[in-house]
Amino acid sequence: MKITDNKRLIQVQEEFQEDFPFLKIEFYAGQHQAGEGSRAEEKLDPQLTIGEVRSKHREGDLQIDGELEVRQLEKLFFDDYGLNVQVFRQSGHLWMQTSASDHWTLEKQNRKGGHSAAIVNDQA
Repeated sequence: MKITDNKRLIQVQEEFQEDFPFLKIEFYAGQHQAGEGSRAEEKLDPQLTIGEVRSKHREGDLQIDGELEVRQLEKLFFDDYGLNVQVFRQSGHLWMQTSASDHWTLEKQNRKGGHSAAIVNDQA
């Protein structure tokens, strides 16, 4: 995933969800602590550009692998690009912050979200 100042947050979100359809990332003004969630009032408008919200104006390719733990991905976004992100997992009709399971891999989180979505669809 290419990270540049002129790319919109929503574009990053869409690219992420192409690989992990039962996960999503949200961008925040403030950084959250390990094991904690992000505050809703700090969520950023996805139409903003990366350059408008980040503290480190470095361009690059962010390699996202399913074996990355959620906490590792969130740390990469912050350390390399100055972006505060929180991963969410689909749980039925809701999206939950993964703060209690940040040690799970992205693939495991995505599988769990997929199982939840399948149960909801079966009940419909």
